Formats: sequence, C-alpha cells, structure tokens
Amino acid sequence: MSINLDQAQQTFIVEAREQLQAMEESLLQLETDPGDDDAIGAIFRAAHTIKGSAGLFGLEPIVSFTHIVEDVLDRLRNGSVEVDAGLIAVLLKSSDHMLELINVAANQGGALPPPALQREVELCQILQEYQAPSPVAASTPTQETETREPGETRLWHLSLRFGQDVFRNGMDPLSFLRYLQTLGEIVDITTLTDTLPAAEDWDAESCYLGFDIAFRSAASHGAINEVFDFVREDCEIEIVAQDDDIAPPANTGLMTTSPEPAEESTALVATGELLADQRKTPRMPAQIATDKQAVSSDSKGKDGTYVRVNADKLDELINLVGELVIASAGASLLARTCHNDPLQEATSSVSGLVEEILDGALRLRMIPIGETFNRFRRVVRDVSQELGKDIDLIISGAETELDKTVVEKIGDPLMHLLRNAMDHGIETAEARLAAGKPAKGHLHLNAYHDSGSIVLEIADDGAGLNRDRILEKAQERGLVPPGASPTDQEIYNLIFEPGFSTAQAVTNLSGRGVGMDVVKRNITLLRGTVDLDSQPGKGTVVRIRLPLTLAIINGFLVGIGQSTYVIPLDMVQECIELSEDDGLASREQGYLDLRGEVLPLVYLRDHFSHEGPPARRQNVVVVRYAELKAGLVVDDLLGEFQTVIKPLGKLFGALRGISGSTILGSGAVALILDVPALLTQIAQTENRYTPTQLQQANAR
Repeated sequence: MSINLDQAQQTFIVEAREQLQAMEESLLQLETDPGDDDAIGAIFRAAHTIKGSAGLFGLEPIVSFTHIVEDVLDRLRNGSVEVDAGLIAVLLKSSDHMLELINVAANQGGALPPPALQREVELCQILQEYQAPSPVAASTPTQETETREPGETRLWHLSLRFGQDVFRNGMDPLSFLRYLQTLGEIVDITTLTDTLPAAEDWDAESCYLGFDIAFRSAASHGAINEVFDFVREDCEIEIVAQDDDIAPPANTGLMTTSPEPAEESTALVATGELLADQRKTPRMPAQIATDKQAVSSDSKGKDGTYVRVNADKLDELINLVGELVIASAGASLLARTCHNDPLQEATSSVSGLVEEILDGALRLRMIPIGETFNRFRRVVRDVSQELGKDIDLIISGAETELDKTVVEKIGDPLMHLLRNAMDHGIETAEARLAAGKPAKGHLHLNAYHDSGSIVLEIADDGAGLNRDRILEKAQERGLVPPGASPTDQEIYNLIFEPGFSTAQAVTNLSGRGVGMDVVKRNITLLRGTVDLDSQPGKGTVVRIRLPLTLAIINGFLVGIGQSTYVIPLDMVQECIELSEDDGLASREQGYLDLRGEVLPLVYLRDHFSHEGPPARRQNVVVVRYAELKAGLVVDDLLGEFQTVIKPLGKLFGALRGISGSTILGSGAVALILDVPALLTQIAQTENRYTPTQLQQANAR
C-alpha cells in the first residue's frame, strides 16, 4: 500500500503543478477582464482541488496556506471582494508560494527556507485583509448552530460507508481519517464489518469498510463536509451534530446535511470539477441524484479522453520503435538477396506496419506549443511592471504541435529572447508617444510549419536594432574586418556572438553580454537555427527554425564512393542528373542554371575530403532551408529511407555539416547531413549563397 500511496502522491504533485499553471493563467485573464466569472470559478476550483488533495496526504503546510487563499477566493466569487491590482498581485504571489510548498513536498522531507517562511507570513497578513471579519453571534434561539461562539468545539457523529470501488479509484480510506484529524479529535471510532462477504466471495481489490466516528471539533459542518469531497460519488456519508434535535433525512447515498448553514455545500465530482454553486439555492435529494447521474456520465466521457503516461516510458517506446525500424530494414534487405517473392511480400507488409507504428508513436510525443507560450504571459506581466512599461503579449499559432522534447528545451531560449525584447526593444511610454506610436508596446509570439520544420517568431514593435552601433562594436572586437561591407542581416546576427552587447547600462535583465550566444548554442543543439531581422523605429523579429522531432526523420540516401549520407527528406526539392559536359561546366562556374535560376553547388566529395575520382555521371540533390537554396553534388541516389537518429559522440562535437548518424539495414553507419549548418557554413566561408548575390548573378 505504501508504494501505491507514493505513486498517488507523485500523481498529486504533477496535477497540482498543472492546477497552479491553470490558476495563474486565469488570474492573468482576470486582470485583463475583472468581470470574467469563468476565470474566477477556475481559480477557486484550482485552489479547492489542491487543498483537498493535499489534505488526503497529510500535507498540512499546503492545506493551511491554501485554506486562507480559498477563503479570499470564495469572497471574490460571491462578490464580497472586488478585483483590483493589489488582489491580483497577492494571489499571483500566493500561487508562486503554493508551488514552492508543493516542490518541498516533492522532495519528501524538505522544509521551506527561512526567506520563504517570511514570505508566507507576509502573504497571510495581506490575505487576511481580504478575508471576512469574525462573524457576530446571532440571537435567534431556534438556530443553535449559528449562535455558537467562533472556535467553540462540539461533538459530531460521522457515519461512513465506503464504496467497493474506492480502492480501484485510487483512494485510501485511512487518508481521509488522517485528514479528518487535522480538524479536530476522533473521540471514538468503530469499524463496521457487516458488509464483509464470505471468504470464497472475497475480492482483494474491493473495499468493504465502514466507520462510525465520534468527532469533536470547532470546524463547521461545511469544513468537515469538504474532507470527503473526493469520495462523495463512491460512498454513503452522514454528518450529524450530536446536540441537534432535528433528525437527519433518510440516507440517499450522498452527503446528508444537518441544520448547519449551507455556506459549504458545494459538491465535488470525481473528475475534480466543481458543480454549480449550491450555497444560495439548496436542492432536494431527488434533484441532487438526477444531477449526479448527469455529471457522472459526463465524467466517464472525460476520463476516457486522456491517459497519463510517464514520459520516460514514452521515450523508451520511441527508442524501441527506432530499433524496430532498423531491424525491419535489415530483414527487408535480406529478403531481397534471397530472391524469394513470398518472403519479400511478407517483409514489405511488416515494413508498412512498422512505419504506421512509428508514425503513431511519434504523434504521441507531439504537444501544442501553446502550453509553453501561455507560461510567458506571467513573465511579460512581471517584467513589464519591473521596467515600468505597458506591454501586451499576443499569441498566435498556439495549436502548432511539436515534439515534447523540443518544447521542453526551447522554453529557456524563448524566455531570454522575450526578456531581451522587453528590456532593449520596446521603448518607454514617453519615448513611444514621442515617436508617434501607441503608449502600449506589443510582443507577438507566433508558431507555424514551414518546409517540414516549425518556425517560432518573437516580434516586437520597439525601436529596432541600431545597425551602425552593432557594426561599430563588431569592428572594435575584430568580428568584422576593416573595409568589409556585410549585409544588414549579417550585422544583426552578430549579436549572437559570445560576449557581444551594445547595452549602455547593465540591468537586472540584460546588458552583461551573456545570453544571446547561449540562446544560439541551445537552439543549435536542437538542430535548429536562429536569425533576426530589424527595421529601425518599427521593431525586430527573431525567427527560430526547429525540426519537428529529434528522434526519427524520413531521409534520402545518397552515396559518395563507398560512403553513404542521409539528407532530411523534407528539405529535398528535386534531383537532377548531370551529364559529363554539364558536370565539367558546373564545376568551373560553381553554380548550375536551373530553369533560369542560379543554383549554387556544393560538391560533397570535396567538402568532406573523400579520396578517389568522382563518378562519370554525377547527380544534384536540390535542397532548400528557409531562404537558402543549393544543389548538393553526389555520386549516387539511393532512395528514401526512414532514419533513426543516433547522436554523435563528444569526439565529433565540433564536426560541422553533420547532425547525427543512423544504422542502415546492412548494419553500416550513415551520416546525417545538417543541411542548415552546411548551407550557412558555405555562405559564410565562400560568400556565395546570400539571396542578394544570387539575384546579382542571375541578372548577369
């Protein structure tokens, strides 16, 4: 059982972090639209669910702090508290502190550091200003439960009958009893065994437990009620004050209420979502049962939509599928050498099924980039306030899907680019007004697919980059030789050089000359590229191009002598066979006339220093990446091949133009060409492949 409890607590931690992320997004939405009741409800549900789940595991620090937050949110929900900047700020800080408490629980045995404890005290003091004042005792003699002084204890009788499926639903009855003890004292408890079946009918996964409990507590009926929110659908529960004169209604299988006020009668269904607020309009048992049935059927549909899978297991599956692809290719090769038609047909069928399994496995790892984009709303809000600027974040293309591994690793580079744009790019309100712009600055995050890659754009409507200042700094550092005339694009990309900075002053955000080179290095490690464009006075756009997945790609095999290379298929546009005469002329000129278009050529035999003479008839593979286009000259075209990417060792870390390796069906190793790096390298070293120069060559 302890193993199951540990697993359940880990699940709680994961889901609590997701709830806090949803809570933060709703708070930011509420700041934009203070009248959004849906956002208020979502915030309350998140806090309520976290508090209830934490109580099941005895995580008292989370329960006690979240309870204060929940009280304020409850007053916000019923209109007793108005939305203002101060409330949003303290709730966002409370959300951060709840995350810190959850992280401590994840470390099992850790404790909050003193600064965090001090922050908690300060937050509680601010939150108490939004809480309701202590209630004054009413004078109505007929409502004894409302005339009690705050903090006065009383005796309660609890009758619990847990359902048979409570274990299967991931709940432990003892957890609820432990949580109950945090609200008071269990004076007496009797275990009910009247539902135990005969030994031959015993099911080890079913629960047959029941309890009669005498409970002394100063908590309200509603607070005790909430303890059992997560098993309400599976259990029969009665809570009755011992000194009440009114008999409870017949047991309906739901929570039976005593004459306590109904301020805490909100029901929680099995999916963790709250039903409509029942505090002001009590319902009859029959109505409750009808609603329960509707919600339960709804819940089953939702539960069947998603299954939580450990990410490590998913990675293991992808690795195994990759090995299956390699084994399938080897089997197909052997079948062809045997000249056995039935065997070839069988291996062909297997290969087709393997491809389908591979595509399905890769789709499992694809997640929308919008989840990462939404996290930056809080960053933009906090940084803009720190800088004293009014900046709005606009998100588009959030539904664009990307491999989860790429999404996880692109977060930090995006964060730095956003902070840099807010600090250096977007001007103050006064400067913007003086330049004839709106006082509010705008940041635009966009994602879209292009040529088998995903493009992430970070655009701002700020002052743009100072071309002359960047060039001056670059010349001072020797990055640009005297007399050279680089293009604007090349000058702007100099800011990605290590230690390069044009900031006049060092701030908390940027200006120290570190960061942009790290951004580029991290993106390069993802087999991506980054470049930027800027217009003075209008803004800057940073474009990041990334592969859709880091695990497996469709490749095009080419041969140079006895060596085999793989070109990512989504970058291949067409293949051309060169005659001997065309080959000689093309080698002298360095480019090929492709239907009136100047196509620069890269001779891979020369580039990778292969020995031996080239083939009599060579072939050109036309590749394109972003705005760069070139022809790769090879000896042989070997066809398409599904490629499992194997990373190169540290020994080959400095090798340019190669992104990885793969294993062919024959067992031979083939190198995968890094086309973006290859074309960029050729453009820089030979200065032949910029769009401007291609246009000039075409004009001649």
